[in-house]
Amino acid sequence: MPYVTTADGTEIFYKDWGSRDATPIVFHHGWPLSADDWDAQMMYFLGKGYRVIAHDRRGHGRSTQTDTGNEMDTYAADVATLTDHLDLKGAIHVGHSTGGGEAIHYVARAKPGRVAKAVLIGAVPPVMVKSDKNPGGTPIEAFDQIREQTAFNRAQFYIDLPTGPFYGFNRSGAKIIQGVIDNWWRQGMMGGIKAHTDCVKAFSETDFTDDLKSVDVPVLLMHGTDDQIVPIADAALIGITLLKHGTLKTYEGFPHGMATTHADVINPDLLAWIEGEDSEVASAADEREPIPA
Repeated sequence: MPYVTTADGTEIFYKDWGSRDATPIVFHHGWPLSADDWDAQMMYFLGKGYRVIAHDRRGHGRSTQTDTGNEMDTYAADVATLTDHLDLKGAIHVGHSTGGGEAIHYVARAKPGRVAKAVLIGAVPPVMVKSDKNPGGTPIEAFDQIREQTAFNRAQFYIDLPTGPFYGFNRSGAKIIQGVIDNWWRQGMMGGIKAHTDCVKAFSETDFTDDLKSVDVPVLLMHGTDDQIVPIADAALIGITLLKHGTLKTYEGFPHGMATTHADVINPDLLAWIEGEDSEVASAADEREPIPA
């Protein structure tokens, strides 16, 4: 299996499929998952002629189970090590949830020519935790509970979360897909418990406001209106106002894990935006409307 070694000796596992001459798409997974969470996108875009790359964040999946460096600055530095190793140019970076934070944190710091576009799907920016500066955020007590459950009840918690709000399987009439739940658990339990617990602080308390403001490349925000993990009102609807070249596409009733449950919708929309052919993707100004409860 391919790995790249970072400055502190951490081994980062990655997949790299497709022609080395094709446009590269780099996928950044959410907490506490792995590169495998992008299976539906990797196969789809590989079939469309793209070079597809996905890595396991440090402490996740098959990468080293680190006890240090489990924060956004180091995550972004690890991505830079990977993109330097592969010598990627003009890449499109796609991040989901925590991976969206990692992606924009990297893109804001990337070497010239490395990045062409970025896509954030159900992503945590600009900042999740509630504060005086972010009154609509999620109270810190909710993240403390996630930390507690991760550190001391992980095996059960990693069943409860995908069975419930992550994929919207707790909604009336939802079609529960047991294989998706089992795969979430499998990916989560592969990673390191210390790294996963640390990462809760990284995804909930990191402020990505300056990253969003500084990025010069086009950025697409894709977010479900029924995202119970990263509520759209405090994420994409604010993030779009901070971007220089942002586009927002919302999905009525879609859950946090919509790239898995609704890959048949998300993948073509993502392809159309990447190739500049999506006439239905509204401008940022047009999309700034109240979202139904």
